[in-house]
This record gives sequence, C-alpha cells and structure tokens, in this order.
Amino acid sequence: MAAVNRVFAAQLSGLPVFGPDGESIGRVRDLVAGLRLDAQPPRILGLVVELSTRRRVFVPMLRVTSIEPSAVTLATGSVNMRQFNQRPNEVLVLGQLLDAHATLAGSDTRITVVDAGMEPTRTRDWVLAKLAIRERRLGLGRRRSAMQVLPWSEVAGLGLADLARQPQGAGQLLMLFDTMRPADIAATVRDLPLKRRHEVADAMDDERLADVIEELPDDDQKELLAYLAEERAADVLEAMNPDDAADLLAELAPADQSRLLELMEPEESAPVRRLLEYSSDTAGGLMTPEPVVLTPDTTIAEALAHIRNAELPPALASMVFVCRPPTATPTGRYVGVVHFQRLLREPPAELVASAVDTGLPPLKPGASLAEVTRYFAAYNLTCGPVVDTEDHLIGAVTVDDVLDHLLPEDWRETGLHDTLEEDRA
Repeated sequence: MAAVNRVFAAQLSGLPVFGPDGESIGRVRDLVAGLRLDAQPPRILGLVVELSTRRRVFVPMLRVTSIEPSAVTLATGSVNMRQFNQRPNEVLVLGQLLDAHATLAGSDTRITVVDAGMEPTRTRDWVLAKLAIRERRLGLGRRRSAMQVLPWSEVAGLGLADLARQPQGAGQLLMLFDTMRPADIAATVRDLPLKRRHEVADAMDDERLADVIEELPDDDQKELLAYLAEERAADVLEAMNPDDAADLLAELAPADQSRLLELMEPEESAPVRRLLEYSSDTAGGLMTPEPVVLTPDTTIAEALAHIRNAELPPALASMVFVCRPPTATPTGRYVGVVHFQRLLREPPAELVASAVDTGLPPLKPGASLAEVTRYFAAYNLTCGPVVDTEDHLIGAVTVDDVLDHLLPEDWRETGLHDTLEEDRA
C-alpha cells in the first residue's frame, strides 16, 4: 500500500480501479466497514467495485496496493466475480454513513455526517478514524454551520441499530461476535443491558459462552452463572478450562459449589476438585491440569503434531512434559520437559527422550505467587511444570495465569482498549 495518511471516502467515489499491469477492472462505488460494538473505529473491510458489466463485487482491502487521487491499483487483476451482498455487521460508508444523522458524544448536539476519513494502522488495516460533520441547525434563514473533522469516538449514534433503524437482536450480535476474540466479546457483554446480556448467553453455545465467561470479572462471572439453569451451568463449567472453572467455583457458596460439581461429569469434575484443594495464589491453584504430556518413547514428529493443535493455548504449546505412564495428571514419574524450539531442531524420527531437559527444576504445588513469578523470570519461561512430593506431574502453570493474578483485581473491568487509549494520550 502506498504511503497515505488519510483518505476521505467521497474522494474514492467513482475512481477507476486497475490491476497491477494497468488493466481496467472497474470503478469504486462504495467502501465496506465492519461496525463494532465498542467505541473503537470500524475497520474498512474492502471496496465495492462496479465492473463494466454493471455487476458489483467485493474487493478486500488487502488486495489494494495503492490509492492515488486519480485511481486505485490492486495487487492482482483477478477478482471474485460473486455479486456483492452486504452482511448484517457491515455498513456501506457512502451509501449509509454519509448524510446520516447523529449526535456529539456526551451531548444533545445534533449533527450530520458529511464525509468519513480512513487511516492506515500499524497492522496494515484501514479504519474509519475521522468523521467530517456539520451541526444540524433547525429553522429557516439560519447560516450553514462550519464543517468539523472529529475522531470517530466523539460522535454517537452511528451503531448498527442506528443506521439500520431497527433494534439489534441477539442473532445480529452473535454474527458480530464471530469475528471477535473472547476478551473483546466479554468487554462488549459487560456493557449490554442485563436483559440483552442474558439473551446473548441463551443464544451462545456452551463452548463459546465458556470462553467469554473466562474473560469476565468475577462478579459478572457469578451473575451470569447464577442466571443459567443449573444443568446448563454445569455444562458450561465443563467447557471451561479446569483452572478457570475452579477459580469461579471457589467464589460460590459451598452448597452451590457442591451442587454444580455433582452435576458435572465425573471425568470433568475430578481435575476441578483437585485444583480446589489448593489456595488460588499458589502454583497448585494457578496451574492447569491439562498440559501436553508424552511418554519418553514418543517421536519428535508426534510431539510436534500435539503442539500444532489449534485449540491449544500458545503458552501450553511452548513446552511438552515427558513422564512415565499414565500420562493423565497426576502422571507417572516425571522425567523432564522438551521446549518446542528444541523439537524444531531435532530429526522427526528421534524420540523425545533424547531431547529432554532434565535440568529445569519443577515447581512445588505450594509455591507462592511471588516464588512462581521469580521462577518464570529467572528461567525465561511461558510455561512451567508443577510436580508433587512423589515426583508426579500434577499440572503446569502458564504465564497468562501468573499475569492474571499479578494485575489489579479490577483489570478486566478497566478494559484493554481503555488502557491503550490512556497510554496514547
């Protein structure tokens, strides 16, 4: 993409679109933005390009190599010929956003959107960072107000529901959530009215809801779990990581805790019960009982296949633990660890026994949070073994678990985006 600091949408309207060899493809008819549920600027997803046949197609922004005053150039001359269809979470910048009525954030001042400026980010995305607006003045004979250019966050009333002139149901919210990380979904769910929050929880499947609950503050976790029917609450707890489920159950009254544990499947509740035996600020309370555990006769190729699992968190994928059978925690005798970088350097047919690091001392389950923190810093780790007095591996602590307990208790309530905005100010 050519170095451009800001492009206003109205400037793009009707511009010719060319391929890399100068071949004519069509003309820009609109920009497609993905609306968000928070105050962050929407990301520009792509262009609506009208071909010579009058068919309108979608061209992703990653295909755009340069935007100039006279033309737009693409990285390839071939485009998807499928007719463009707008999705529920998308807005047409020229067709829907321009001339839309809104208000200034935090006031009743009514405005009209005159233009929208998109700017590139460090990740090569484009976002609608600025809006050109005019104040709406009622009555005859009044002079037209001057145009102002404001940050997106200073204008209210441009959400999906506002632009579509219809209430946003749980189904539309779930479509938006499909493109968001659980932490961002959780931040959005916290801001929803209680009734809408419950509607979203009802519409989510157990796995997705479990991911979101893990990212909520403690009070919101308990409120949402209390709303669910007990049978479903137990199903959601089963879908959560055992350490997160244990942390949540530890916050409940003993009677509620026992009832939910009884409703869970025995194989799912067993590791959670073990974690509840430890204080939450010790290695035993911080650990997950489901690290990657292999026997010494496992090949390097098999070990790499295990850590390539897309559902495995990155911190847990950084290390495999080698133990005698059984491999479910608590395991047989603990042998050592193999770092994933070592796996990448070894021949695939070799056994993991030949690559084991036996020099890394394991953590004891009673190790304090301060001890665990120093351990991670001293050995430059993202994951570490927890071994009991009988030399059985009982779990692994990951760096994200440590950070979760080191940060202030209300860090989830503060919100990641709010913190980043404060840092930029």
